[in-house]
Amino acid sequence: MGEPVKVGIVGCGKISEQYTATLTKLPGLVLYAVADLDPAPALATATETGARSLSVDDLVDACDLVVNLTIPAAHTEIALRAIAGGKDVYGEKPLAATLDEARTIVAKGSGVRLGCAPDTVLGTGFQTARHHLDAGLIGRPAAAVATMVTAGPEPWHPDPDFYYRPGGGPLLDMGPYYVTALVTLLGPVVSAIGAASRTRDERVIGSGYRQGERLPVTTDTHVTGVLTHASGALSTLIMSFDGAASRAPNIEVHGELGTMIVPDPNRFDGDVLVHRVGGAWETLPVTAGYRDTGRGIGVYDLVTAPRPRASGELALHVLDVMESLLRSAATGRAETVGSTCERPEPVALQSLV
Repeated sequence: MGEPVKVGIVGCGKISEQYTATLTKLPGLVLYAVADLDPAPALATATETGARSLSVDDLVDACDLVVNLTIPAAHTEIALRAIAGGKDVYGEKPLAATLDEARTIVAKGSGVRLGCAPDTVLGTGFQTARHHLDAGLIGRPAAAVATMVTAGPEPWHPDPDFYYRPGGGPLLDMGPYYVTALVTLLGPVVSAIGAASRTRDERVIGSGYRQGERLPVTTDTHVTGVLTHASGALSTLIMSFDGAASRAPNIEVHGELGTMIVPDPNRFDGDVLVHRVGGAWETLPVTAGYRDTGRGIGVYDLVTAPRPRASGELALHVLDVMESLLRSAATGRAETVGSTCERPEPVALQSLV
């Protein structure tokens, strides 16, 4: 079978724990090295996983594939450094902090394999929905509604400042999960029209060492809009830090023959429900996707699939859709989405661990 792919992780923050839990179990991959600007978390991760703690440059030299888990502002720098070394790259979402930077990564990364989170859409929950949708269970999809409503991260996050500055907000934070899901279900988006607002100019941190501190809000905290897919389907998107909760499904898809409720796109599993015309709600059996997996399965898919599903091309398009939606909210006009992508291939039901 050949030598395993040597994987290196750059960025050993909280999210890295979920990646290492998955990457250390996947066949054909070995977590070879980790790196971080702060040596302490890198050493802790290395000790826990048996990987080497290296500098970024040494990690890029030593590994075959770089997993980029840095903050969004550093995504481009690390990705381009790995690409310049001829190494494959898989990044946390978003692909880059701006669309122009994302375009640069994709252009320069044409000679390597390039992937990006979220890979939650590769799990059994979402792929089961995809399987039944493609099989025509609800007929031709006409519309989808995606809803995410929370009170924002400040009740639990000790340092929530980023979420309330330009580049943050509910759309750019959680939107990648929902827009990636919608594109994977219904195909690429050709135009977007949106509106946005904010309910207050400051937030109060609710926990941690800064509890009670007030922080300014300089970005919109409620974003809604309609996406027109190339297929003709329309998706309504609601992303908000200005509520408490919602009983609306995370994603529901309406077709000629029925309605389907798709699991939370921030998870890998979950029940798929369908209500056919004249029938009643029923739970569908699990029929597709990677079983019992977690964040990092996209790295395996990047290495093994003929055409990676959590690809850089898809991540670029998702970022373009979100920026188009925000631009429309600012201008009051429908905005054309300039990029496109191939609809990812489905994942057959399989277990890797």
